[in-house]
Amino acid sequence: MIYREMVVDDYEAAYQLWEYTEGMGLSEADSRLEIIRYLERNRGFSQICENEDGQIVGTALYGHDGRRGYMYHVAVSDDCRRMGVGRKLVTRCVENLRAAGIAKCHLMVIESNEQGREFWEGMGWQYRGGIMLYSQDIL
Repeated sequence: MIYREMVVDDYEAAYQLWEYTEGMGLSEADSRLEIIRYLERNRGFSQICENEDGQIVGTALYGHDGRRGYMYHVAVSDDCRRMGVGRKLVTRCVENLRAAGIAKCHLMVIESNEQGREFWEGMGWQYRGGIMLYSQDIL
């Protein structure tokens, strides 16, 4: 397995992985243009994992606002689960955020995503109750 920074040319393969990842929520914010903007704003952060054939089998979009880290679209293909790919991607993300001086990272999991919740809790992440997420389309 090869781990490296995600680049714009990875978008199509990454999006395909996201589409087939159970529990992943996608929207217009995941269009090619929006992901390019995210990668440019957060240069050097988002990660992918490729198998021996050069296929993307894992992704982790992440960055920070100077104060808190945020992780999105941590996904691993079904055939590579339980092999440490997700754990390694998350570890790389956390190490890079720590090196950038970021002390805390947040992520969102869709409530019905049992597998995702089990993964994050198994990695030692704590569920934060008492916070309600509000959203509004502004464009």
